Amino acid sequence: MASVLDRIRSGPPIVADGGMGPLVSAAAPRLRCPEEANLRAPDTVVSLHLSFINAGADLIETNTFGANRPKLAARYLEDDFVAINEAAVKLARDARQVSGREVFIAGSIGPVGESEETWPEDRGPFFAEQAELLTGRGVDLLMVETFFDLDELVTAIEAVRSASGLPIVAMLTFGEDAETIGGVGAAQAAERLAGLGVAAIGANHGAGPASALDALQAMRASGLPLAALPNIGLASMSGGRVIYPHAAPEYFAEFAAHARALGATVIGGCCGTTPTEIGAIRSAVDEQRAPHAPLEIAERELAIAVEREEVETRLASDLAAGRFVTSVQLDPPLGGNYAGLLEVAAAIDAAGIGAYVDVNDNATARVGMNPLIVSAAIQRIVGIETIPHLTPRDTTVMGLEAILLGAHAEGIRNVLAVTGDPPEIGDYAASGGVYEVDAIGLTHLIAQLNRGENFNGKAIDAPTSFYTGVALNPNAHDPDLELDRFRRKLDAGARFAMTQIVYDLDHLDSFLERLGGPSPVPMIVGVFPLTSYRLALRLHNEVPGIVVPDDLQQRLRDAGPRESEVGFDHAREVIAAARERAAGVYVVAPYRKPLSVLELLG
Repeated sequence: MASVLDRIRSGPPIVADGGMGPLVSAAAPRLRCPEEANLRAPDTVVSLHLSFINAGADLIETNTFGANRPKLAARYLEDDFVAINEAAVKLARDARQVSGREVFIAGSIGPVGESEETWPEDRGPFFAEQAELLTGRGVDLLMVETFFDLDELVTAIEAVRSASGLPIVAMLTFGEDAETIGGVGAAQAAERLAGLGVAAIGANHGAGPASALDALQAMRASGLPLAALPNIGLASMSGGRVIYPHAAPEYFAEFAAHARALGATVIGGCCGTTPTEIGAIRSAVDEQRAPHAPLEIAERELAIAVEREEVETRLASDLAAGRFVTSVQLDPPLGGNYAGLLEVAAAIDAAGIGAYVDVNDNATARVGMNPLIVSAAIQRIVGIETIPHLTPRDTTVMGLEAILLGAHAEGIRNVLAVTGDPPEIGDYAASGGVYEVDAIGLTHLIAQLNRGENFNGKAIDAPTSFYTGVALNPNAHDPDLELDRFRRKLDAGARFAMTQIVYDLDHLDSFLERLGGPSPVPMIVGVFPLTSYRLALRLHNEVPGIVVPDDLQQRLRDAGPRESEVGFDHAREVIAAARERAAGVYVVAPYRKPLSVLELLG
């Protein structure tokens, strides 16, 4: 039997197996991850290996794609790291022995992925640790696969090389445009990988066979042997289950013929592929099948370049000129009609005080209408400039990008990025927040869109021109943490700040003293006129980040029926003091009498 390296270099093509992970999960339910089956359902793993061997696979991969230490730790399986990887190699070897066939065993190594504990440059030891373990247990080669980020793949290759002398097949995941999610093209990736001493490079996972072939076409100029192990196609969800399309075996036979013609010497499948598809690949390879039609790779159609509208918002202009700005904060409606809110906004506009309107995003985790949609309606119908708040609590990064792009097209330019109150304190206590990013990450995301790139750095068709603000709490329980987060928000691209509600500006002075001087961005102070002693007690004791001074509470309690008058007088004092120490104020409108705040701003 020729060595695996000889086969990769000279052929005939090696037929690899299909997508183990989804098949393991389907056959052995209630696993924390597919790799746990190596310990809890070993017979299932052996059976699946055998099914691929019997279908014609020359190469099977160990069930270890996600068996690096950080990923297992996320499933509370870190203590089983060694056992899971060792068992995976043993099960693959058992399957090979039962089959009686000469089959290569590849150790599967996937990305560490996003982790709060590991920066990209710190992930090398995890790859090296897994590679050393798999190599020591007797695999024939290492498949470093399904990487979305080229930098992480390079880190993995270098780490694996430091721990093992086995051949490495390195594979990235590409979209329909033969680019990674970070916008790295297949040709560019191949050029960088070519100097790393790997046995083969290629594409796996991804959008399906057609995308993999596009990537191979671009990578073939590297001169390296190629590998193609695509998904069966795009997956969908049905009743909580991941469903894959029913690609005909003939389609995979034709894919194998094209892949071979492009120089692929390792051909197999990934998610959704079964022994049926691998059998079709086997037949195409054995028959040395030629493609039925020439492979035509369409050049990506470039979108018409759209120049960014560099129109400065009135808010940005006012703050840049040092004009004291005022805004009224409104809560979005709780139902499907915003007519009442439009009336309030129109009255604020008619007051002629030049105020803005900022709109909350489900404050205290109470569900209301989306603030970006509400703000777009206010600007379009009323004509008053808005400052919608946006939280990543309820939406993925993809969803945030989508709604921001739509809002930009509707004329929204000012956005306040806030982390948002946790859902357990609001309407849906059993719901978990999304929080793929926090306010710092959201600020970075918006800055990326302004640069003409998505969150992953891939170019978008038209850049945005948002004027991004961030929240700041001078009353924070941990001022050092708040200061650190504020600095990180500034680094991420914040252009202005709006404080938590403040009843004593000495807190703001103390914060700025910790900062080392005046704020590097304009700061707008939050003011909430107290209408009752009871409201003061609730805000002070129940709402995180709000401090109502004892003397103010006492004045409200002693005022009796005049408590609202005392509360408004104090709000006037805060606004007057803010004129000397801040760039503006926003005033929270009382729920039942929102227009009462106009007397504070006139």
